[in-house]
Amino acid sequence: MNADMSTAASTAESTTASTASAAGLAPDPSATDPRPLWAPASAQMARLFDAVRPGRLEDPTPCAEFDVGALLSHVVGGTLRVARVGEGGGPGEADPDARVDSGVSGVPEEGWCEPYARACERFSAAWADDSKLDALVTVPWGTMPGRFALAGSVMEATAHSWDLAQALGRQDLLDPGLAGFALAVARRAVPEERGEGVPFGPALSAPEDADDYGKLAAWLGRGWDPATATGGPGSRTARMGGAPERDRG
Repeated sequence: MNADMSTAASTAESTTASTASAAGLAPDPSATDPRPLWAPASAQMARLFDAVRPGRLEDPTPCAEFDVGALLSHVVGGTLRVARVGEGGGPGEADPDARVDSGVSGVPEEGWCEPYARACERFSAAWADDSKLDALVTVPWGTMPGRFALAGSVMEATAHSWDLAQALGRQDLLDPGLAGFALAVARRAVPEERGEGVPFGPALSAPEDADDYGKLAAWLGRGWDPATATGGPGSRTARMGGAPERDRG
């Protein structure tokens, strides 16, 4: 792990998996400051970024439109987009030249850890002011108070961590303390009946013995069988300069 990533991960891990319950964070985003959960959520993602090995970027993920490389790009770009909103900017694409939704361009295949560490540092600095929690902001998924936007960011980072863990076979890197909060946010923010404009597939039934990650994945429409999975349609083409993919995933 490089120095930037080590610093980001160690800082984020100062808020542990128990934060979701011990800090009294309610599932209702209107009663929550999600920032203490952003730290472990981004640390979890950082561990998974660091676990990506050469030759794995074209592997499929539970996000049908993204292979591993496209998902890394999407996560970095999405983090930068919400950081820019916290800085007072708009919710537009972080990198107009990117060929992946909310992605970034110009990153070497083995160089994703440092851009993600920098994006997380910018995100944390942008949202450090308490007054931004109740200010109305516009993020890619709508206009809402800042705390709602941050709750959505924690949910998305947690869900995409699950995606990446499944793709890499590294479920051991998942923090069980994050999934319950993310699931509660998902059930409030993502309607069970999905129609046009809802960037998730139909909700699926989770197995009876599913943990909160499994329930979160099912609610967000993730179906995943690694034995039969193939790369998302056009995902490598998109990353290498073909038609853009547009799925928030």
